[in-house]
Amino acid sequence: MSTASDLALPVSEHDDATSAARLNWLRAGLLGANDGIVSVAAVLVGVAGAGAGTGPIVAAGTAALVGGAISMALGEYISVSGARDAQRTGQAAQQAQLEADAEDAPTLAAHYRSLGVDDDVAEAVARQLVRPEVRRRRAAAALRDAEDEVVSPWRAAWVSAATFTTGALLPFLAMLLAPESSRIVVTVVAVLVALAATGTTGAVLGGARRGRATVRVVVGGALALAATYAAGALLGTHAF
Repeated sequence: MSTASDLALPVSEHDDATSAARLNWLRAGLLGANDGIVSVAAVLVGVAGAGAGTGPIVAAGTAALVGGAISMALGEYISVSGARDAQRTGQAAQQAQLEADAEDAPTLAAHYRSLGVDDDVAEAVARQLVRPEVRRRRAAAALRDAEDEVVSPWRAAWVSAATFTTGALLPFLAMLLAPESSRIVVTVVAVLVALAATGTTGAVLGGARRGRATVRVVVGGALALAATYAAGALLGTHAF
């Protein structure tokens, strides 16, 4: 379905695409940091709950951080590489052409009227957009936009690993710097505060309701920490 961007100037389309790309990178960075916070904190709290000392906690946390960062980077590399391969094999071009061919003049005219465009103008624009040569040009433009959105797989991998590592360092430092008697409590509090911050920021970037989005992230993280702590405490009590 066409949008108002079909009538926008090329400069505006470029600016909108650039802004959208930046927001996507910010959201991806927040998700990576959030994963690092939760996954590494869960491991640390679980090991600490089992009664382990500083040495095992450091070993487990380091393994979780390194393994998680590599896993995030590999997953992002594979995902972006697949998208780029689809562009190169022509699948994206075929899809763009199919979407352009599927649009009809009445539907396009109704869309523009819903945006407040005068009836005569909306119908005239719709008739122009469904012309075969215009369909081909719009499909080509859509393909170029899609290609611009596919970033380098290596860049995506490094960004994913870096944001995961950044998030993972918070619970790691909280666990190591806090007094031994209160290291679990301090880590849990630090993690929940950080999750509230990432949840709120993500909601602002995505235009969602901040309260609901933040609660979802915090509750999910709290459940993960509670589950791993319970598992660690159980294993620590019934070690075999």
